Amino acid sequence: MPGPNRMMGAPSKGAKDTKKTFKTLLKYLAPYKIRIFIVMIFAAMSSVFSIVGPKLLGKVTTKLTEGLIAYYLGTGLYTDFVYMARIILILIGLYLVSALCSYIQSWIMTGVSIKVTYNLRKEISKKLQRLPLGYYDTHSNGDILSRITNDVDLISQTLNQSISQLITSFATIIGVIVMMLSISLLMTAAAMIVIPASLAIVMLVVKKSQGFFKAQQVSLGKLNGHIEEMYGGHTVIQSFNKQADSINQFEEINDELCNSAWKSQFFTSLMQPIMQFIGNLGYVVVCILGGYLAVKKVVDVGDIQAFIQYMRSFTMPITQLASISNTLQQTMAASERVFEFLDEEEETPERDNIRDMDFRGRVEFENVFFGYNENKIIIHDFSAKIKPGQKVAIVGPTGAGKSTIIKLLMRFYDINSGKITIDGNDIMDFRRSELRSLFGMVLQDTWLYNASIMDNIRYGTFDATDEEVIAAAKAAHCDEFIRSLPGGYNMILNEEASNISQGQKQLFTIARVILADPKILILDEATSSIDTRTEILIQSAMDELMKGRTSFVIAHRLSTIKNSDLILVLYEGDIIEQGSHEELLAQNGFYAGLYNSQFE
Repeated sequence: MPGPNRMMGAPSKGAKDTKKTFKTLLKYLAPYKIRIFIVMIFAAMSSVFSIVGPKLLGKVTTKLTEGLIAYYLGTGLYTDFVYMARIILILIGLYLVSALCSYIQSWIMTGVSIKVTYNLRKEISKKLQRLPLGYYDTHSNGDILSRITNDVDLISQTLNQSISQLITSFATIIGVIVMMLSISLLMTAAAMIVIPASLAIVMLVVKKSQGFFKAQQVSLGKLNGHIEEMYGGHTVIQSFNKQADSINQFEEINDELCNSAWKSQFFTSLMQPIMQFIGNLGYVVVCILGGYLAVKKVVDVGDIQAFIQYMRSFTMPITQLASISNTLQQTMAASERVFEFLDEEEETPERDNIRDMDFRGRVEFENVFFGYNENKIIIHDFSAKIKPGQKVAIVGPTGAGKSTIIKLLMRFYDINSGKITIDGNDIMDFRRSELRSLFGMVLQDTWLYNASIMDNIRYGTFDATDEEVIAAAKAAHCDEFIRSLPGGYNMILNEEASNISQGQKQLFTIARVILADPKILILDEATSSIDTRTEILIQSAMDELMKGRTSFVIAHRLSTIKNSDLILVLYEGDIIEQGSHEELLAQNGFYAGLYNSQFE
């Protein structure tokens, strides 16, 4: 089931203004307006050259018909084949130029779509780094991934295909109307009866299906979030026999997606047969009226044939526009989700007021108040003074705020009020990157990525030599077992790092911090997954590392922090006791109760 820090498939909020979304999308297209203008010119040229074809073909038909009529009337067979051949050659040339123009405009538009989606993904990547951790606590990883991949891909596909088709369809409609008017005003008026009916159908279907397309994209984000979480936790799911619940939840979300997708596709699929039916009615009207006008010698037979072709060319782009509306609706829904993400509130602006800091390691918390939700404060008036080089242990029951204090110190979250300083400098005056470069962290939850063991230990200290990496591994007591692994230091960890044990993962992260040689050390249950014998060895290595540097240690096993210079006892966000191990035991208070309970 979803973890505590993920609201699975949380739907996108706000931004249901299609007009605003369209304007935002136009801003991304603005740098390429010259290219798009060229695309419009070539699309129009492609349409014009192909539109002239039926008119010229009608002339060939007229000439051929006149010769056949003369032959059957006995006045002799006379057909100007030279004229017809010249027209046909012109037609071939026009169609070749039309194809060339179509190719050029497609090539240019492909480049534009790739550039736009490249810029979108680059902005999303930068946005990911500027979002506060609170955003990731309240949004499913799968939903975020869906916006980066599925939604952006849909925008790219639409820009690459549908926009060109949209321009071509409009150019074709205008050109066809002009050519139809050049043949017969009356027949054109009769043919125009399909436009109001077509537009009414398109508007009705678009209005009805828009909500379903939005629901479809949201359901897709939910589905991605569910799959990502279930795949990541498949071992836990199987150990608790929750496979059936996981499948049921998947089927529930999948049913939502299927329902919204079916409805959206159903409404848009109605357009094609209805448009064809209206188009066929138009053919019937034109054929009857054209036959009557041909008998009256108002139009030529070839003109009727050309007009019917124009009718087909006229209804085809309308049908295409109806089909494109399907994709456009999906694209607008996807664009809304992408722009919602890019509009999310970012971390507070950074300051850069620290210059040439003489680091000593004094850390002070002054009347700090904080709550993940402003209406629910969990750290109340927290104050503490840590001297340079002190080893400070933070203890307390689960949920007391121990890890939260560390997150505030590194500005993963900003405090509601109060002040945190390092050597008298407010941490709000540091650039976040510079502030965090002072710290080295070993967490209970390890993070390793798909690379070699050597690269994972070197992470964050990329200029370290192989010899320095091996020395750090020896200090963390993991060199021996690394050499016993297939490939040794060059062994590649898989995506979940499941080809090594949890304890080995933690040793790698300890080696990573030893290599980084940070100014301030943070250990959050750093040896929770390590066996007792190795823990003793690691503890000695960590004690050596902590000498002369300010260190914060969070531990539930109180035996590991007995030699701390200062122990802060937290309970519900408040420091209720502080002192050395011996001093706190002598007080016989909350800490003494915790310590003695572990050895009863």
